[in-house]
This record gives sequence, structure tokens and C-alpha cells, in this order.
Amino acid sequence: MLQPPPAPAFLLSTARYGWLAVLAMVAAAAITGCAGLPKDVDRPVSTALASPAGTPLGQLVDERRAAAGGKHPSGFLLLNGPQAAYGSRLALVDAAQKTLDVQYYAIHADASTERLLLSVVAAARRGVRVRVLLDDFHSTGRDAQVMRLAFVPNIEMRMFNPLTGARGSPVGRMFSALADFSRAQQRMHNKLFIADNAMGVTGGRNLGDAYFGHADSGNFVDLDVLAAGPIVQELSRSFDSYWNNERAYPVQSLITREELDALRESIRAADAAQRDRVAGRGATPAPPDSQPAATQRARIWDQQPMDLAQARFIWAPAAVLADKPAKIPPDGASQAPALPERAPAKASPLATTAALGTRTAAPPAPAPAAPASAADAETHDAQTDTVVDGLLQLMGQARRDLLIISPYFVPGPDMKQAFAAARARGVRVRVLTNSLASNDAPIAHAGYARHRPDLLAMGVELYEMRSELPGRLGGALGSTGSSGGARGGSTGSSRAMLHSKLLIMDGRLLAVGSMNLDIRSQRQNTEIALLIRSGELSRRATVQIESALREAAWHVELNGDGRLVWRAPQDSGLPDATTEPDASAPLRLMLQLLGPLAPDHLL
Repeated sequence: MLQPPPAPAFLLSTARYGWLAVLAMVAAAAITGCAGLPKDVDRPVSTALASPAGTPLGQLVDERRAAAGGKHPSGFLLLNGPQAAYGSRLALVDAAQKTLDVQYYAIHADASTERLLLSVVAAARRGVRVRVLLDDFHSTGRDAQVMRLAFVPNIEMRMFNPLTGARGSPVGRMFSALADFSRAQQRMHNKLFIADNAMGVTGGRNLGDAYFGHADSGNFVDLDVLAAGPIVQELSRSFDSYWNNERAYPVQSLITREELDALRESIRAADAAQRDRVAGRGATPAPPDSQPAATQRARIWDQQPMDLAQARFIWAPAAVLADKPAKIPPDGASQAPALPERAPAKASPLATTAALGTRTAAPPAPAPAAPASAADAETHDAQTDTVVDGLLQLMGQARRDLLIISPYFVPGPDMKQAFAAARARGVRVRVLTNSLASNDAPIAHAGYARHRPDLLAMGVELYEMRSELPGRLGGALGSTGSSGGARGGSTGSSRAMLHSKLLIMDGRLLAVGSMNLDIRSQRQNTEIALLIRSGELSRRATVQIESALREAAWHVELNGDGRLVWRAPQDSGLPDATTEPDASAPLRLMLQLLGPLAPDHLL
């Protein structure tokens, strides 16, 4: 069968390009097969460990809380930087005795993931029941090899909302999904890593080199939180609802071990052919990254698991906001997102904050704007209570300050209305997002860029992260690499891309999760967030973020003529800019040409 020519890499790197990726494939793809999803799939129901009591991790949580004199049953630790993020996951795998539950949007087949998943396999072999739930958007080519986990004894693996078509070609596979475009656009964006239902990690990170500071070409600046205690059982209930959903397909129903073997051999053959072509031109074949692969692997294998017995948890009241899996409806059902799941007796975000002890006297956020068209009307009613909508309601309670990090920031009408209402109450609103140069999804920047003048006019303070960060930057924004610098910061050769998702309200309420403040997270992707009422955690995160705003971000303002100006970071030695800073001319041209064509809800 003829294989379609490759589409531009930036169109295929993330689901955020949605409609543009499909247009590129329509233009480039030859005829490909289009098989439907399997029918009558057997999905044995399973649930999280009923109680962590009696497990080493469960006992450790009780000991740590008693030693700290914790007044609240659940504890939290912000994972500041890629070493802590990676080490915490290694530690959870090593400590698990009963269960491991892993849920991600993307798991990339690279060196960081290899070491982590080898530890997961070792846990399964010592008797730990492992469940891996993965969104199916990225599971093509090399990344499809992660699905081999499903054939390891004591490991079950399911793919959420799978696409159809061959996994050897991302272009061909997505081209076959054109007939089901709306469903293919909706993705499970949740991130969870839970051991023995006693401790778990959630936040913005997927699994892969770029999320743990090991990709020389570019690394994500991200944030996770390690949770301990009863709050983890709420996270597990969310995992179970996705695991047992009809959209979760066991890997064995989608691909065989033999097909994975054949795909692996074809990748090896393609790699060998590429090496031969490079050698034929008289050049020395380069490793996948600019650093030697052996050095990279050695650095990864040198990383040690976190010492969980020394973790300094902050014990605080908290709640979980999680979209229901039905936000991505089954085949043939309405496309309207369903309501998010929450802990029992917390029927709304306002009730949630009341349970956390947060004051609710301030006026709530205004109701979401009415649908702009008849096409939007039929789904509008069911789209007013997602995780992102919950955060907008929380913003309606702010009295003094809102500090927001959203790497993809495409505000819809209701988001802009919430910002305007906050500013009318005298609330300071600061938003840190990606610059065009640091954005791994540059077309998504178009959706943000068209709203900048309105946001600035209403008094929202906008900051855009530089693509080159100071090596000392850490804390709530993490750092971009694992070599060099006291904090393990990047050596400077790596491009930095903001990926943290965080909201701090009035210095006392912290929201960390998988969500962006954009229409995709609000209407299409499923998301999860932890709400933690802690002045101490909020203070620590705020100090680090404010340092980043001064030292690592462009401050966007309107000058006297109403034109945009980017104020250079403090002590950077850079001049102010009047065009998208650090971005190449072709990238700026692409933004100007494609930006007006890109609808906000598909970015």
C-alpha cells in the first residue's frame, strides 16, 4: 500500500493542531485503509485497592502525618523540577506492594520512559497489579511500542478513545479518522500515577525525556504535586471511572503482539536505512539528541528514587475536580460534555471551597456567555460545569489576587467575562503563558494573540515565557534540564517550553492539574485538578512564580498608541520588543497567515 508523504512535524506533534493536521493529511495522504473499532469488547471491571491500610506506603503516610502533627488527613508536596518529578515516580513504583494505576495523555518510547517502565515491569513480576490507561492519540510509530506492556503478566493496559488505522504512520492513521473527526478531536488529558491507593502524583507532566529534562533539543517546564492520604482515594475513583468506561479498549483488542513486533522491525529497518543514507553522504550519523545516547542513558540511570520517608508534606484540606469520561461521549451519543466528578456532597465548586474552609462571600463568577450560534446552542447547557468551568467559578470568589499559569491560553467569552468581573472587583489578575518562541504548539498561540488587546485593556497583566531560561530558575516552574546548575537546570542549549498548569487565588487556594485555560480543555479534553487550601503551599509557589515573571518572561503591555510592546525580563540585557520576541520571521509569518483561519475551539 502506498504510504502518504510526511506532513510537517509541527502539525503532527500534538492534538492541539486538530483541524490543521487533518487538512494537511487530506492534502498529502494517499488512499489508506479505514477500519472501524472492535465490537463486543470484553472489559473486565476492576477497582482501586479498597484500603491502603497495611501497606508500607499506607503506614508511611500515617507515620509522616503523626510526626508532622498534621491537622488534616492529606498531605501535599510540590515537585519542584524534573529530578523530583522523576524520582517521585521511581519511588512510588519501588514502594508499591499491591497496586499501581497509571493514567496519561502521552507516554513516549524514549530513555526516561524505558527506565521507569522497566521498574513497572519489575513491580508486576513481584506481584503488584498494574493498570495502565493511555489516551490513544500519540500511540503510533515508536510510541506504539509502549503498548507491549499489555503482554506482560500482571499488567493490564487500555487505550482511551482509540483512533482507527495503521499505527505505523501517524498521517495515514489520522487520515482514516476523518469520518469521525469530532470524536477524534476529544482526548483524555488526565495525568495520574498512583501507588497502593496511598500516594499519587498528578499535574501537567506526561511521560518522556522532554518532561524530565533529558531532551537536548527542548524540554518542558512543568509542575506536579505528590499527594498522600485520603485525597488519593478520590483520585483513584476518577481513575476507575475511566478504566471501566466503554471508551477504554484493552490493547489486545486493538493490536497483537506480532503486529507490534513487525512494527518494531520496520522502525529498525528505517533507522538503518537512514544511517546508510547519512554515511553515503560522507557524514557521521548523529544520535537522536545532540548528546551521545550513552551519556544520556547513564545520566537517567544515575537518578535515584525520592526518599519518601523524608518528604516534607504540607497537610491541608483539599478536593478533587475531575471531568467524567462521558465528556467524551460513546459512539452515536451527543457531543456535549458531561458534568465533572467530585467528592460526594460537593455538588459545585462553590460548595467545594466551602468544604475547604474558603470564604464564599464574594460574588460568584458571572454565568458563562450565551452560545454565539445555533450550532453551539444544543451543547451549551451541558458545557457549563466542567473542570475549567469550576475554576472560573473559583475565580469569581477572588478578593485580591489571581495568579495563573496556562501554557495554552485561548480564553473563550466566559473566561474573558470572568476576568472582567474580577478586575471590576479590584482583583489583580496575572497570567503567565508561552511566548510564540517557547510554544510547542505555535498555531495555538494565534488563539491567544487575538485576545491580547482585550485582556490588556481590561487590566489583565500578561507575561510570556522566554524560550531560554536562566539556569537558576526552579521552584513552582521547575527547571528545564538535569545537568548543570545547582538546581539541575538546563545547560542553556535546550529550548524551554512552558507546560505547568496552576492557579493561585488570594494566596490561600492552589489548583494544580492537567487543565489549560482554553476552550479545548473546557469543552473537549477531559481534565483533572487538585484544589488545595494552603497558605504555605501558595506562598512557596507564588515566590517562585513571581521570580519567573521578573527574570524569565516578557511583560506584554499596550503603549500610548495602543500597540503591543514586550518589556524585557529584569537584568536580561535584552531590549524591549515591538514584535513577537525571540521568534523567527518565518514563524511570525506563519502566525499571521494561519492565525485568522484557526477557530479558537479547535486550537
